[in-house]
Amino acid sequence: MFEEIKGKFIKFISSRAVMLSGVLIIFACVLVCRLFYLQIVMGDYYRESVTNETQKPKYEPAPRGSIYDRNNNLLAHDERVDSITIEDVYPDKKKSDKNLLINETLQKAIEIIEAHNDSIDIDFEITRDASGKYIDKSDTELDKQKFRRDVYGRTSIKELKPEEKDATPEQIIDFLCYSYSIGEYRDKKDKNSFESMRGYSDDMGFKILVIRYNMAKKGFQNYLPTTIASNVEPETAAAILENSDELKGVSVASNYIRMYDDDFVCFSPILGYTGKISTAELDKLNGKTEDDSDKSKFSLLSGTDSDDTENNRYDMNDIVGKAGIEKSMESELQGIKGKEMIHVDNTGHVLGVSDVVEPIKGHDVYLTIDKELTKSCYKILEKNLTTILLDKLRNERYDPVFDEKPSANQMWIPIYDAYINLFENGIIDINNFSKETAQPNEQAVYAAFLQKKKDTVATIKDELLNKKTPKKQLSKEYQEYMDYIVSALSDETYPIITADKEDETYKKIKEKAWKQGDISLADFIDKAIINQWIDASKLDLEDLYADSDETYNEIVNFIVDGKKGKGSTRQYGLNNDRVFDASLYKYMLYSDEITPKQVCNVLLEQGVIKEDNIEPEELARWKSGAETPYEFIRNRLEKLDITPAQLGLYPCTGSMVITDVKTGDILALVSYPGYDNNRISNGADADYLTKLLTDKSNAKPMFNHATMEKTAPGSTFKMVTATAGLMENVITTTQTISCGGSFSKMDPAHPAKCWKSGGHGSLNVVGGIRNSCNVFFYEVGFRLGTTGNKYDPIVGCEKLKKYAGEYGLTEKSGIEIEELMPEVAKEDAVRGAIGQDKNNYTTVGLARYITTVANGGTCYDLTLVDKIALDQYGNVKDNSAKIRNKIQMPKAYFDFIHLGMRQVVMDKPYYSELSNKGCPVAGKTGTAEEGWKPNHSLFVCYAPYSDTGALPEIAVATRVANGYTSSYAAQITEKVLEYYFKYKTLDEILDGGEHLVSGGRED
Repeated sequence: MFEEIKGKFIKFISSRAVMLSGVLIIFACVLVCRLFYLQIVMGDYYRESVTNETQKPKYEPAPRGSIYDRNNNLLAHDERVDSITIEDVYPDKKKSDKNLLINETLQKAIEIIEAHNDSIDIDFEITRDASGKYIDKSDTELDKQKFRRDVYGRTSIKELKPEEKDATPEQIIDFLCYSYSIGEYRDKKDKNSFESMRGYSDDMGFKILVIRYNMAKKGFQNYLPTTIASNVEPETAAAILENSDELKGVSVASNYIRMYDDDFVCFSPILGYTGKISTAELDKLNGKTEDDSDKSKFSLLSGTDSDDTENNRYDMNDIVGKAGIEKSMESELQGIKGKEMIHVDNTGHVLGVSDVVEPIKGHDVYLTIDKELTKSCYKILEKNLTTILLDKLRNERYDPVFDEKPSANQMWIPIYDAYINLFENGIIDINNFSKETAQPNEQAVYAAFLQKKKDTVATIKDELLNKKTPKKQLSKEYQEYMDYIVSALSDETYPIITADKEDETYKKIKEKAWKQGDISLADFIDKAIINQWIDASKLDLEDLYADSDETYNEIVNFIVDGKKGKGSTRQYGLNNDRVFDASLYKYMLYSDEITPKQVCNVLLEQGVIKEDNIEPEELARWKSGAETPYEFIRNRLEKLDITPAQLGLYPCTGSMVITDVKTGDILALVSYPGYDNNRISNGADADYLTKLLTDKSNAKPMFNHATMEKTAPGSTFKMVTATAGLMENVITTTQTISCGGSFSKMDPAHPAKCWKSGGHGSLNVVGGIRNSCNVFFYEVGFRLGTTGNKYDPIVGCEKLKKYAGEYGLTEKSGIEIEELMPEVAKEDAVRGAIGQDKNNYTTVGLARYITTVANGGTCYDLTLVDKIALDQYGNVKDNSAKIRNKIQMPKAYFDFIHLGMRQVVMDKPYYSELSNKGCPVAGKTGTAEEGWKPNHSLFVCYAPYSDTGALPEIAVATRVANGYTSSYAAQITEKVLEYYFKYKTLDEILDGGEHLVSGGRED
């Protein structure tokens, strides 16, 4: 019985059902135990984990310090404004879904913002020109590579693949569009069919891309907002809030923007502007070593968190100074960020805030410049550049023709150059011609243009495919077109012709055969194909190994229509090229297909010239046809309705620096023209910044002509030569040198000339300076280089360099903004002695030099910064100019140099009024040659001059680039001195109707 029961029990427990039940019971027990452990034992821990109350630091930017002039006038400050921002509120979404939602939101937000006439912040390393082409903004190759490193998510430049390192701006845009889904698939089943920008306008797609890139720079800090638009109007902010249901993550925030307090462009070359920090700037400002600087904390693809601002003052979202004082004094102006701890859950949603620390404003900076003096100098300079232009303008169609470079008196400017430059410099907006709002004259000009373009492109295509005429046999017009096409094919941003410029075959073809016009454009392209200089990947070729005929035909298509590729890789040909269009307008004017009257009327229609600014009588004369276009443009110039900078004719630039002789302070630093830094600060107006960066006119508004333009000093250098001659005992104060009009010791067959062909007779050092006698200073230079009976030009140059160095002309001037290094004569002491050879100096460098002359030998490191306020309690950091050196020279030598300079000015009748009013001036003119362009006009001086040993008050250096003759610079300076010493008001000077005296000697 027992055995039977035992057998049944064993059979029962060994049955499949019982065993399966047992296993299930065991699993159930394990699960119950685990559940008990998770919910009861570890409940508190996992409850905290579920909510994921991670603490993340959030930094609030501090207001930058303000900038003041020497009289406590405010020049720049931070101001709180409304801005539109966006946050990533889709952290859990799949990437493709997230991209779609964010892009749709951004498009709606951008449309609302722009509908209310506010602009989107576009501060990006790539910009778009007027033709829609993408251009690198980076100044250096290293900056370009760092940007590419970040775009492609590499940890260092060395890790970039060759194709990433060499990526064009267009290819980068394509990559980012793909990363952010800014575009569509032509075939959803084909993963290789993605087309950048498809479904968006190029403009809209680019704006979304920039904002997405800025969002990506925050890495995992998706709880931090990204600015879409700064300083928006209240109506814009209200519209965004009204549509908040459709704009997930978009909100209105209050933040700081930089404001420049005087609506006048004269301060921009000094102050600069602010903008979003670049990778290179981030490395530098955070004190990275050379090894560290190649490591990126921002990885576009990996989304690296960058919450390490404890150790770094700057992060990728900061606004920093980009130029001028804003850049050089960045460490003082940048405040200390505020901080608060943000508690976020595992989805990125903010749960709370703690540990709030308020930001601390940066230090205020006080400059040495005088605001009103600087403004007045700028206006006087602009007004008198206009006067020179008016003196040179002639009612002619073409430039005068000369066999050799003419004198300043012989040179003039045809009015047609002004009409042409209105198109080429973008003063007339040719994009407006094709809009529905175009006015009658715009429509007429555009109709003529369309026919001209059609005919011209057809002719060029016929030349390429059939006629193949050697370039020199073409008209001047078509030679210009052919040169432009060759330049476009070799353009660095998207080169079709990629030949090594040092290749001997390339030099032979490009620099000889093409330059001399012996071959046609068709021949040039054929030779490029034969020599394998063509990058076929940039053409719309189905087969990269196509034969030469197929390649040639595709290049012709590229020239005419561009590349018809997808998205941003589309390249524009002649049919969509704004630079080419400007050339067409030029020749339409020459051939009377457009009339000057139409050009002037377009200026009125586009509002470049306001009818309200024209006197009613003149406007009536213009509309009746009684006033000619020539008179109309002259009147607009005279009233500054059109400025010299806009026309870009010579002269259109100038610079002036005024110093305090006794302290080395810069009282005024003027570079004409300036730019509106309010429009570009913080990336506010991308179109305006792009126009400035791509400006190809002669005016170059973002170029500081006072600190970054170098020319030969001409005769203003002669006080250095006099010093060298006296100190090296090759001349004495009483010894004379005879001038017969030429100097033949160097080359009897080709003697060097004096500006006065008949010569000056016998002169001592005072007479040499007074008459600016070239022969006198040729002889001094020759003697400086002569040892025994042998002349060594290098020895002479070394002596000139020694004394140029005593006057500070071998180093930068010491100012706190960017400045070029000077160059001293090093090949020919004879030419170098009159300020030629390799002598090249900035205006601010000449200002330090003349300051040293004026005060009798104390050479300062000049300064623009007076002091820095450390707190609100009056504690300051002094920044007075430091004495660089003192020239150890007998006072008598300085007296003779000063006397010569005084006599220079005494010979100029336009300075007599200043002398009569008790302000004698001592100065020196200079003329610097530059090829066939008009000579540069220079003048250096100090005032008041005293023969009793009293120090003068100020020194002035003035340069009018391509200003024809030195007398113009001297007369402009005279007007500034009248203002400075309060003999005339600014209005009296500007409205006096006084014209500059043309002509005069060119020394």
